[in-house]
Amino acid sequence: MISSCEGQSIRLEVVSGKKISVPSGRMSAGIYVSVSVDSKRCWKSAVRVLSSDSFVAWGDALTLSPDVTSKLSVEIRASFELSRMLGRGELVGKLEMSWERLLNRGAKPFDLSFSPIRGVCPSLTLKVASAITCANDASELSDSIDDCRIARDTDTGHMRLSEYMRCRSEVRILDDAMNYFESVLDQCPVDHPDHAAALTNLAWARLQGYIHKDLRGIYIATSLLCDALTLRPRGHPDRPVSLYYLTEALIWRYSYHATTVDIFKSAQLCYELLPLCSEDTYLRNMVIGKNVVDYVMRACNSLPIDTSDEGIYLRRLILELCRLGNQINTSALEKLAKTVKTRFQKCDSFEDLDQNIQLCREVVSMCPEGHSNRVTYLINLAVSLHRRFDHQGKFHDLNEVIYLYEEALPLRPVGHESHDASLDGLGRALLARFNQSSGIDDINRATGLFRKALASCPPGRPNRDTRLNNLAAALITRHDKLHVGDDLDEAIDLCRQSLLLLKQDDHPERHRNLFNLSMALCSRFAQTRKNEDVEEAIGLLQDSLVALPPLHPDRYFSYKWLKEAYLSRYRILPKAVDLSLAVDNFRLASKHPTQGFPERITEAIQWARHSEVYGHESALEAYQTCLDLFDNHVTRSSRCNVATAFDGARSLPINAASCAIRCNDLQQGVELEEHGRDQQWSLASRLRTPLDDLKSINIPLAHRLSELSERLSDAQNSAGSADRVAANRAAMMYERLTTQWKAVVAEIRSLQGFSRFLLPPSYKVLQVAARHGPVIIFIASQYSCNAIIVSASGEPHHVPFPSLALTDLEMLKKHFANVIRDTACMGAKESRTALIALLRTIWDEVMSPIVNVLQHDLKLPSRSRIWLCPTAAFTSIPLHAAHPFRMNADCSGRNLCLEDIYICSYTPTLSALIRAQHTMKTRRITPSFAAIGQDRPDAGQDTVLAAVHSELELVHKHIPSGVKFTHLSGDEATQAGALEALRCNTWDYELPSNSHFAMRNKPLTLLDIMENDAPQAEFAFLSACHTARSDEKSPDEVIHLTAGLQFSGFKSVVGTLWEVDDVAKHVIVETFYENMFKDLDEGTMDCTKAAWALNKTTYAVKKKVPLEQRISFIHIGL
Repeated sequence: MISSCEGQSIRLEVVSGKKISVPSGRMSAGIYVSVSVDSKRCWKSAVRVLSSDSFVAWGDALTLSPDVTSKLSVEIRASFELSRMLGRGELVGKLEMSWERLLNRGAKPFDLSFSPIRGVCPSLTLKVASAITCANDASELSDSIDDCRIARDTDTGHMRLSEYMRCRSEVRILDDAMNYFESVLDQCPVDHPDHAAALTNLAWARLQGYIHKDLRGIYIATSLLCDALTLRPRGHPDRPVSLYYLTEALIWRYSYHATTVDIFKSAQLCYELLPLCSEDTYLRNMVIGKNVVDYVMRACNSLPIDTSDEGIYLRRLILELCRLGNQINTSALEKLAKTVKTRFQKCDSFEDLDQNIQLCREVVSMCPEGHSNRVTYLINLAVSLHRRFDHQGKFHDLNEVIYLYEEALPLRPVGHESHDASLDGLGRALLARFNQSSGIDDINRATGLFRKALASCPPGRPNRDTRLNNLAAALITRHDKLHVGDDLDEAIDLCRQSLLLLKQDDHPERHRNLFNLSMALCSRFAQTRKNEDVEEAIGLLQDSLVALPPLHPDRYFSYKWLKEAYLSRYRILPKAVDLSLAVDNFRLASKHPTQGFPERITEAIQWARHSEVYGHESALEAYQTCLDLFDNHVTRSSRCNVATAFDGARSLPINAASCAIRCNDLQQGVELEEHGRDQQWSLASRLRTPLDDLKSINIPLAHRLSELSERLSDAQNSAGSADRVAANRAAMMYERLTTQWKAVVAEIRSLQGFSRFLLPPSYKVLQVAARHGPVIIFIASQYSCNAIIVSASGEPHHVPFPSLALTDLEMLKKHFANVIRDTACMGAKESRTALIALLRTIWDEVMSPIVNVLQHDLKLPSRSRIWLCPTAAFTSIPLHAAHPFRMNADCSGRNLCLEDIYICSYTPTLSALIRAQHTMKTRRITPSFAAIGQDRPDAGQDTVLAAVHSELELVHKHIPSGVKFTHLSGDEATQAGALEALRCNTWDYELPSNSHFAMRNKPLTLLDIMENDAPQAEFAFLSACHTARSDEKSPDEVIHLTAGLQFSGFKSVVGTLWEVDDVAKHVIVETFYENMFKDLDEGTMDCTKAAWALNKTTYAVKKKVPLEQRISFIHIGL
């Protein structure tokens, strides 16, 4: 030890503190140590953050002389600010010691213990670091004790609040503390640097009064804390503590008043706070503890399901809080999964269903084998996958459903209360797979499972009627497909037993049993032709309509099965009245307002099919109904994949147009074809919906429409309530909301540019597409193959193809693919006999009749522009290359081909051409040119393209000197680099491969380009192989990359239908740009010259480039 203090100074090191807590229980920003030698001077350590185990490490030291005073005062204090401190904070503990006591500790670290706080004594670890000779001074005691009124009042407020928190009975003490804090706030106006700290101190004191049953101050406290948080923006050192205080205040307010907005805001604050809390700190421990994040998650998980955007956002927020807090919370996942599933049930958004399935997968993965809830989560996932299969028909989903039920079944063994439900679920999945693949094992196994489910549900058990019904349905299906003898009679008997269990006529489930019995009776009628069976079936279904309120969703099924009953009788006893009654019920089912759009669309498609098969006059109405339902479905659900979700939807617009042509209504034929195909292209390309367009000019009106649509969906679901009074009330609400919805739509249609909102474009509007030349629409339907020529004025012209059927076109398409593949192996001088024969067929059967109308009826001059708009099989046939390959009748020369007579372009739809025309009229941009190519794409994309650099240089050579040119290749030709070039340039030359562009790091897809904001894009030349590669998943037809680019915003695009070799490509590219930039008007590049330049090019290179290479190049757009 140090034996004498005369003429000596010592260096005192504050090493650390342990078991430190704040007497008032308030969250501190940090802890510091104060050493005082008199009433005026003190030394303060740094303010350090408290660790999760109430430990603080300092390592700070000071030098003291015993000549200054005989005693020291050592204090531990809690600071409520990390930055500028207001006052000295709250006293944790205080000790006074003499120099002798300090010096007697020696050079080793020693602990000082302070008075207990809540039964635990905080302590400091100190060390006398050294003893040295020095002058008698205390220069390190440079911090004076702040004696200003603001500091005194603040410290007194902390002292009184701490005193109140210890006894919690003397309210006057709390009032005293608040008075001091209010005095401080009065002295710290808004622009004072301590204003935020003063707000926080007063708010915290008010909150203590609220917590201890003085409920008056909570709203004032939260308002003060919000103001303080605003003064501590992101990055401020005291923002985390402010976030914590406000969160705790909101949680307390929620615990008393249960206002959802408070817990929602608490979740948002926690989400911001958690990443700001360092690991192993006391603050983080408190945040993730039971009173903050845990409480917020529990409270949110107990809230009712809310499918609004805010409700979904809250669920996602809670899930993120689990991840930020390194917690596994299956309840949060399950709640989010249920919420998005409920929204799917309301809005039919497949994105929600897909997300629900993904979340259900995560929940299952978090519950290993043996977990008590695993079986529930397996069933939930199976149910959602089965629902997706019902809507999208993905066979792998159904296989997974079966796998999940098979795993779940042993977890609910015989005797388990849900054993019959598990058997029933697996049986329904196998029955669905049988309906798809007709596997005999599936239907036999399903029937066996339904029998076991029925046996596990003895008389008197709930759901026995359902078990009877499901077994009956399986037997009906097996009979209809496999004609098993006794199945039908047994099914009818089971249905009758089920009905006996539901004796009351107004039982909410009775109508569903009536459906099954009527189906079985119709099947037996088809077999035995006993009229009493079908009569009973019709009577049962009419009874179901009597039992159901007018707007009950299940009336749809009554109409659906009534239609089947009338069709059954019509097939056996063909009376026109039964066909008319069947059509009436098709109409009622398709237009039943409270049934979901997917079911109504499916029924409308069936209506169109049957009207075609039976030659009924309602076919055109059926097609129009279906397209209208599509529009409403998209608008109300904001779905992007409607077109591919329904069997028969792909060919619907073409068949509708064919029907209109056969009804001699060419204008409606154009409207229907355009309505459906433009809709499908927009959806497949993920372009804007009508609601998106509305949001761009009137967000409040768009929100009103969305809100009404959601409320209509809610009312639609409520209309199916088992409570007759509630159902009637919901029906009245539905009618009122429908009136309001129609009023909002009428208001929208009064806006400029929205007169056709949710209405298809009229023929007069579509006719604008032909302002620069006629547009020929090619209809390839199973019912007829035709063309409609739309000109700038007058009526459309019909060109029939009497000798062509859809099967012929499909065969022609295959022949072209085979011939093009074979010619790739031929020498340049070998005759292309097979290709010539195919091009002659196109001329004779398709283009010659069209040219005849153009020349003689429309008097279209030679070398005029025409646009080809092919559909279905026509999209894979090079219509522009049609050629007679014959001599004139007088042998004076060869007959002219199509491209000798006219300059041909393509367009995916008339609307796409109109959009391009409109944007060209409004352009005010200086042209610039980008050449993008990648000779070394990332592994796995494509092979090395050796000619890229030379081709890009070739293009550069022909660009006018005054045009800004961007060259992107090699390492610079990344996906992001290409997108930026597209945004910044009006003209582009790109080297794609298949249905994407191969970039350095990853592919640049058509979707990437469509989602890229490049409104100034005018022209693109797509060089390389097969840029019109088909996508068989697209609606109705292949989507060409070239056409997709034009549809997504490019006004003019040149691409290829199949692979072109480097030599031919070099010749064509060079010749094209020579023609493109020849005789520029005032040096301005004009993308509308592209079709003319390509026409001139293919003519100029006839002797240099083989036929199949020349005709591969096509132009789309202006």
